[in-house]
Amino acid sequence: MQLSINSTTLAYDDMGTGPAVILIHGFPLNRQMWQPQLQPIAAAGFRVIAPDLRGFGASDAPAGGYSMERFADDIIALLDALKIDKAVIGGMSMGGYILMNLLERYPDRVRAACFIATRSNADDEAGRERRKAMAAEAERLGANPIIKIFAELLFASETSQTSPELIARVTTWMRDTNPKGLAGGLLAMRDRKDYTPLLPSFRHPSLVIAGAEDRAAPAEAAQTLMDGLRGCRSKVIDKAGHMVNMEQPEIFNQTLIEFLNSLPE
Repeated sequence: MQLSINSTTLAYDDMGTGPAVILIHGFPLNRQMWQPQLQPIAAAGFRVIAPDLRGFGASDAPAGGYSMERFADDIIALLDALKIDKAVIGGMSMGGYILMNLLERYPDRVRAACFIATRSNADDEAGRERRKAMAAEAERLGANPIIKIFAELLFASETSQTSPELIARVTTWMRDTNPKGLAGGLLAMRDRKDYTPLLPSFRHPSLVIAGAEDRAAPAEAAQTLMDGLRGCRSKVIDKAGHMVNMEQPEIFNQTLIEFLNSLPE
């Protein structure tokens, strides 16, 4: 499905009926990463919506103007267009940065928050410079330099042995990403805010899910979230890296659905 919002076209999946759940993908991915979740969450009695962010998947890729605020505004415009007042919002990696922006700027639109393989801190100066250099490379050379870096970061070591087809599928998604979206996402991540000091102010019911072997958002990043979010639930999933929802879908789905079922009406 597609909708025109905020001067761009967003593609999204929309499945099931019931309380709304929005799943926001990470970088440099798209909504297809949520394929193992859509059917089970819908079957559990929820309406699950997975958009492609601007610049990614089947959504339009404008030439510029990418930021966490813009991504967050797009999510709110999508909720408005679908006449959804509040949703449980889950964000993976970069999607988690967008979730934190939503919690800060649109708290009344978020029913509960799921932080998936993400972190609350901003990039340090060296990290910012790396993102800037990678964005310039992506504009010039497309996805190949990005794939080289991210393919190694995304998976647990065991996944590389047991599921080469999963790695091949995710690599294809990265390769198909528009260079404008790659550059825009990198610059948006470079400029993101440090949300660690704000975590205690987020009063929404929250869940932190981490992969025990995540190299992109390691254990200490998950621990910072768990320590900062008051009364949050948490689950660290073994034999999973950054793509925890695809590497261990059964445990991931069970954890997420239990959380959804625990929420007050």
